[in-house]
Amino acid sequence: MPGATGAEGTEAFAQLLRDLKDRSGLSYGTLAKRLHMSTSTLHRYCNGTAVPVEYAPVERLARVCRATPQELVELHRRWILADAARGNRAGQTAVDPERPATDTQDTQGVQNIRDIQDKADAEHGEPVVVDVPREPASPRPRRRRRTALIAAVAVAAVLGAVALALPFGGKHDTASDRPAGDSSPITGTADTASPSGSPSPSATGHKPSASASASATESQGTAQGGGQGGGRQADGGASTAVPITVGTRPYVYDSPCSQHFLVDSEPAQVGPPASEDTATRWAAAYGAVSSDEQEVALTVQGTGAETVVLEALHVRVLSKGAPLAWNDYSMGVGCGGGVETKSFDVDLDNGSPTVTVKGGQRDFPYKVSESDPEVFYVVAHTKAHDARWDLTLDWSSGGRRGTVHIDNSGTAFRTSADAGRPGYDYPLGGSEWIKRES
Repeated sequence: MPGATGAEGTEAFAQLLRDLKDRSGLSYGTLAKRLHMSTSTLHRYCNGTAVPVEYAPVERLARVCRATPQELVELHRRWILADAARGNRAGQTAVDPERPATDTQDTQGVQNIRDIQDKADAEHGEPVVVDVPREPASPRPRRRRRTALIAAVAVAAVLGAVALALPFGGKHDTASDRPAGDSSPITGTADTASPSGSPSPSATGHKPSASASASATESQGTAQGGGQGGGRQADGGASTAVPITVGTRPYVYDSPCSQHFLVDSEPAQVGPPASEDTATRWAAAYGAVSSDEQEVALTVQGTGAETVVLEALHVRVLSKGAPLAWNDYSMGVGCGGGVETKSFDVDLDNGSPTVTVKGGQRDFPYKVSESDPEVFYVVAHTKAHDARWDLTLDWSSGGRRGTVHIDNSGTAFRTSADAGRPGYDYPLGGSEWIKRES
């Protein structure tokens, strides 16, 4: 949907969500339960009053509604534009439970609203929307802030009274209903677990629209910078910005049980499996490494209206060693496979591995701009090594050329063969890891 911006982009994203939901024949309540989110949150996503801060719950919705590979790509495009529009929008009046609160009052207010909505959903099966005005982040006179504080206390008191009037039975807090980067404990999910019993606060997830850790080199000279593309000519000339951003998701689940991790711990020390949106934190907490195969998603977007040509994608193997002698843990059971478009294969066991196309699709080059991003899926696999690797993306725009370095937030991607190691599954509805039969 090239050219769509602002409110148009948000509405186009919401419209596609509604189309998928309506086609599935599922009610809001039924679909919300399958997605492990509240009915009211799902309703806000579908009517355009809120946009998820993470793409993972959007992708889960699309897969539950049996979206085609083409619809998955189009949905990701629309989410990127809607997410960008939300970042530019000022003066929002509705509290989005998926967004981080700006101060203590906001945090308590959002939590109270979640509790009320979830309890009402559980009793009635219909979305309940509670809107509370938010104080702008810009500085205000001291007297006005005191007035706002008094108003916030009054609102909290009213919400508390309503909460007491509702019956119990709301759902547990889950990662899909939390702000990105929130590392506080989550009851009943894998995020609460770590080798020492609690996750590392610094082990946060990846947002697809964020830029990758990258260093860029241009034909006019060498430039070092982040994924946003800042750089400087080698001869000391003016700063030259790289015209693309690259966002990474290091652990893409082709199906709910396609991801396996190797962990150097016994089952009793490993928490429940992670969903795709919590996989980064789970892997960091346990020092986990992708087992046999790793699928990485790259979201490439221009920073301006001009077209940028993506010339080629390359893989670099930084080191190879013997496979890790760790236990293999599956992130799901009883699942079917999915098919991604624009997928590329990397054989890490090859002496000189390359990025090759899959499924008969076309190879590079591709074109991107700010309103027309592309999403690429890279599947790296090994049967004989423990490999550390990264990617480089060649681009050109007008008379300029450069290369963007892509890795996992400053560290190399890492994939190891399981080499016949003991495997464990976590059955649906179970409470412990069960050894997989050979």
